Amino acid sequence: MVAVASLVRFYVDESAAGLGLALAAARKDTIHVGHRLIPECPRGALDTDWIPAVAKRGLIVIARDKKLRTKPVEIMTLWDQGLRVFNIGGKKDLSTWDWMVRVVRHWPQMEKIVTDRPTGPWIYMLNEKTVDEYVPGNIGAAAAPEHAPR
Repeated sequence: MVAVASLVRFYVDESAAGLGLALAAARKDTIHVGHRLIPECPRGALDTDWIPAVAKRGLIVIARDKKLRTKPVEIMTLWDQGLRVFNIGGKKDLSTWDWMVRVVRHWPQMEKIVTDRPTGPWIYMLNEKTVDEYVPGNIGAAAAPEHAPR
């Protein structure tokens, strides 16, 4: 399947490049790092470069950054840009297939979140059995959306 520019909603970052290739092959609304429809996000792009580019397009990010919670600069950049992020959670490294299974299992809930919360910033962790919102501690409760769990 080929992504259709007018339908693209999801961007898979380099942390989950294999998953991005698989999702882009299966869905018309998903692109990935290095995709021709987003030339400003080549492989190796710095977070401070690709995050604003993806946010400007209003895309929803799918990522696998198991140390996201310990990266305040990256979190502040995506928060400041209003980015919407689904991050594959868990401490264990999984295969691309296992990531795909998890994302597909949670896809209906992801779609509901996107519908219910069309604007960011927000981060949801796609855990093995749950999808949980993550509100960064350094952002504080004052910056969290009113309907976000605190």
